[in-house]
Amino acid sequence: MNRIKAGSLFFATMLLLTSFSKPDQPDPAFHLYLLVGQSNMAGRGIITAEYRDLSQPGVLMLDKENKWVTASHPLHFDKPARAGVGPGLAFGLEMAKANPSVRIGLIPCAVGGTPIESWQPATMDPATKKYAYDDAVVRLHIAMKSGVIKGIIWHQGEANSKIEKFSGYLGDLESLIGRLRQEAGNNNLPFVAGELGRYRDNYKLVNDQLRQLPGKVKNTAVASSEGLVHKGDKTHFDAASATEMGKRLAAQMILLQR
Repeated sequence: MNRIKAGSLFFATMLLLTSFSKPDQPDPAFHLYLLVGQSNMAGRGIITAEYRDLSQPGVLMLDKENKWVTASHPLHFDKPARAGVGPGLAFGLEMAKANPSVRIGLIPCAVGGTPIESWQPATMDPATKKYAYDDAVVRLHIAMKSGVIKGIIWHQGEANSKIEKFSGYLGDLESLIGRLRQEAGNNNLPFVAGELGRYRDNYKLVNDQLRQLPGKVKNTAVASSEGLVHKGDKTHFDAASATEMGKRLAAQMILLQR
């Protein structure tokens, strides 16, 4: 009888401990990537039939409601009427190809039109009325409950490509990388930036800054925009070029991770 009581007490205690235990730990085989920047990261390429059904079960995205769903174009929802093909999905598919034993989770957080000055804590972008950095951090932490953050990709700079706006860009980017790495809990988290399109002379101002990044900040790389074209507006990559940029971002990410 005493043994029965002792056994009952043991199981009751274990049940109590279980009820207060931590939730399931993040899945180490679920690799997360933060997608940040402005409209060319968000994607403005036209979604034709070729891109509409492009997806893979092992490549997921954190949607507007912070739910994991199969990733497909458009990934972003910053400006729903304009959202289209961006580099994010191609990036995710390439990372899945390189790591077939894991799932890939994309965290889309780009906001079209935002200068780098708007990517700071507690800063509202005056044009979009959004807190780009704060919103990205919130979504990053939500995603990290499910998986492990493995890298950040960044495409931004069109809004800073003026003589009066590009000064200090590299320093601002260095600070942003440091803050995001701190939020991710990894001071060596791989970070890859994409060059701006080479179809506007003034974009060279930011591209020249970006090319200095790997020599200034550890474990960073830059994906080339050579040969990529715009969709007719001299600002946004067309769908094919956005897709190619995603592949180039992935190639650089893989090199950093190795």
